[in-house]
Amino acid sequence: MPEVFIDGTRYEFDEEQDEMLLQFILDQGLEVPFFCYHPSMSIPANCRQCMVKVGTPVKDRETGEFELDENGDRKIRWFPKPQTSCSTPLQDGMVVHTQETSEEIERAQKDNLEFILVNHPLDCPICDQAGECPLQIQTYKYGPEGSRFEVKKVHKPKRVELGPRVTMDAERCINCTRCVRFTEEISETNQLTIVERGDSNYPQTGPGETFDDPYSMNTVDICPVGALTSSDFRFKARVWEMNQTPSIDITNGKGCNVDLWTRDNEVLRITPRENQEVNDHWMPDAGRKAYELFNDNRVSRPSIKLDGDNQSDTSWNNAIETFAEVLEAHDTQEIALIGSPHASVEENYAVNKFFNLLGTTNAKFATHIIPGAGDDFLITDDQAPNTNGCRAINLDETDSDTLKSIVSNTEVVIILSDDLVGREVLSADDLDDTYTISFATNQSDTTKESDLVIPITCVAEHAASYVNIDGRIQRSYPAKETKYTNRRLNLEMSEGRLDRYGTNFDNWVSEENKVDCLPVWEFLNKLAERINLEFEYQNSRDVFADIRNQFDILSDISYERMDKENGVQLPIQQKEVKQA
Repeated sequence: MPEVFIDGTRYEFDEEQDEMLLQFILDQGLEVPFFCYHPSMSIPANCRQCMVKVGTPVKDRETGEFELDENGDRKIRWFPKPQTSCSTPLQDGMVVHTQETSEEIERAQKDNLEFILVNHPLDCPICDQAGECPLQIQTYKYGPEGSRFEVKKVHKPKRVELGPRVTMDAERCINCTRCVRFTEEISETNQLTIVERGDSNYPQTGPGETFDDPYSMNTVDICPVGALTSSDFRFKARVWEMNQTPSIDITNGKGCNVDLWTRDNEVLRITPRENQEVNDHWMPDAGRKAYELFNDNRVSRPSIKLDGDNQSDTSWNNAIETFAEVLEAHDTQEIALIGSPHASVEENYAVNKFFNLLGTTNAKFATHIIPGAGDDFLITDDQAPNTNGCRAINLDETDSDTLKSIVSNTEVVIILSDDLVGREVLSADDLDDTYTISFATNQSDTTKESDLVIPITCVAEHAASYVNIDGRIQRSYPAKETKYTNRRLNLEMSEGRLDRYGTNFDNWVSEENKVDCLPVWEFLNKLAERINLEFEYQNSRDVFADIRNQFDILSDISYERMDKENGVQLPIQQKEVKQA
């Protein structure tokens, strides 16, 4: 096998991969500082921070054997100057010294950082990037201890709204060009370029243009300084104050892997989490706005219509009693059950099983397809995160006309987490003559028309699985507490923080931001106890264990496997989607 020696340690590599030295070093768990390099984009080698000392062994041209020195070691012909490791291809026998073993490279990296910092403002205390800033971190690790420059720094535009979602502080820019390359190579909108020259340059849109790229906020993620910031997260919180919880995007069918950043039971921002099989390093801007769904306009505490169109909050006991009385007053043939591609596999299965045990027909669901909404990248025509999950557990797929017909011939309609009225699958008039019960996470046109509303947890508050448009099953973790959960007691809840030496728990704790809701299976447990039905699940793992026993397609899937493999590809044949 071809070999390379890095800081005295031998590594083997695959020549067919044409890998660059920096990426290989990073893949071995070693570290070389860099700014402009990104594994999913082209390599400009313009920051010069990833310099290393590189040499190749000398071979005898006639025999092809390595030439040896007086100690019997291979003779090494060193490159005359340090090389940028991001743009240096691996070669068999290559010898590499990083800053760990070469004083020359250590000094070169320190000097390079000093030049980068010449015009960089010293505003870390007020910069949104502080705490997760590569420039800040690498300056502490590899840079000079102080500045020798006492001249006035170059001033550039500040607080520039490049578009509706990205704000620029050009003085912080180190000209890595990551943002420009992203718009050229990934989103392909070409909306950013570098303007001005020398130490006055910075990224900007063309004259009269707005940076409204549907993936614009990815430039904030990849900016190695605080030059590009998220307009709606700007100055809201420091990153070390927030808990970081892995989850998935529920705003369309792709299921991009994301991190939810929470403080005091509010999701303050959503950022992409790398998954090469789903979304690489990216996510659409629309998915980042989902934090509003998790925080605002939530259904908190059950509500009931007592007279007319007015809904009033009620107790859980009264909600259970009302639900039970409705079920006892109607034959199962008079009850229509509607599942949802917006709800998880576990929620759909638990609800369907509960009412199947009572004798109702199988749950129906309507797809949420908007033809032309997708872009052949990470935005799909399918607006729901779990359409394939509903299919995997054999819910009955239907369209708007069929659903209207079913509703018109029933007395009771039970809807799981879907705004059917808001997306015009049903109309308000369709629900006028039925008793409508909604399991819901947010207030919507459908909850307004419902006679009984049961608040249930959203993807940010429960562990559950979803099957994306490509047939990949992935799961969420609870990031927010509810009135009835506690981060210290719930083993599913993440404790991840950037402040590894501080507390693992959120110190900003109040009851104000906790939603009064339950996982749907917990509510059904209480309802089952009231009507003497044998039905009980302790948590979502219990629900999924039952699902595994019922459906062959999921028989070898587990939460542990989903965690280990970043989701599991199911043998699902993609069918032609139809609009509900």
